[in-house]
Amino acid sequence: MRDPTPPVTRCATLAHLADMLPILPPITRFAPSPTGPLHLGHAYSALVAAERAGPDGTFLLRIEDIDQTRARPAWEAQIFDDLHWLGLSWPRPVMRQSDRLAQYRDALDHLWQGGLLYPCTCRRRDIDAALSAPQEGAPMHGPDGVIYPGTCRARAPRSGDMPKDAVLRLDMRAAVARTGPLRFRETGAGPDGQSGEIHLRPEDVIRATGDIILARRGMGTSYHLSVVVDDAAQGVTEVTRGADLFEATQIHVVLQALLGAATPDYFHHRLIRDDQGKRLAKRDDARSLATYRAAGATPQDIRRMVSL
Repeated sequence: MRDPTPPVTRCATLAHLADMLPILPPITRFAPSPTGPLHLGHAYSALVAAERAGPDGTFLLRIEDIDQTRARPAWEAQIFDDLHWLGLSWPRPVMRQSDRLAQYRDALDHLWQGGLLYPCTCRRRDIDAALSAPQEGAPMHGPDGVIYPGTCRARAPRSGDMPKDAVLRLDMRAAVARTGPLRFRETGAGPDGQSGEIHLRPEDVIRATGDIILARRGMGTSYHLSVVVDDAAQGVTEVTRGADLFEATQIHVVLQALLGAATPDYFHHRLIRDDQGKRLAKRDDARSLATYRAAGATPQDIRRMVSL
């Protein structure tokens, strides 16, 4: 039977129902690596994430310790201590990436079975040699570093069992051919002020990222894979991080589509820089929270330093 409701009334009714749906409390996270002291930039990012969660949401702490060659228990303990000192709290237990290798392996196996991964045996000097005569106008670097020229793409096997302890790359062209439309909502601002609904063109993604590494030898995963798997597992609704990671978001949106994960909102924020305008790094101990605390600074002082 034909629906007697006029189109305008029907749309208005749907819009009204949408307005009546409950708005889920936000879930944000701060995910440092325990490889050095937290500095002012970390403090700013953690405080922003907590404020974005608000009183009704959830602020999560996640320890990104997949690089066990650099992670140290003492640095992890310092992270907890510094964040507590700032007045932040979070649910327990804390997720640690070193406990989730099986989940990353499952995600990799899903992509391998889909024919989207291939092992790569190239060394850095092999990649440098292949890039010695780049295509005119092609970018040399992307969000994952040097853009891989695809040397192993055609010659590497993609059938049988997934190799263990191997470097595995994502065939980005094959990947975006399966994802459908790619987009995300930017609630902050990218380096050039990008905000709102961001639509990603497949060819631009291929050109800007190349075939990224999703599993590193001796690690079993990579930053890009683990962060996507973990955000999905924790139900993160808004990722808050520095604007320097804006370009990496296109990689994460592709992986979310391939793994059937929801794409959260992204809030990219400004970076805290030193007097010369350089982004702070963990080796800059002079601006570590521990140094400021030892000098008698208060959490309110830290907030003023980062303009919060």
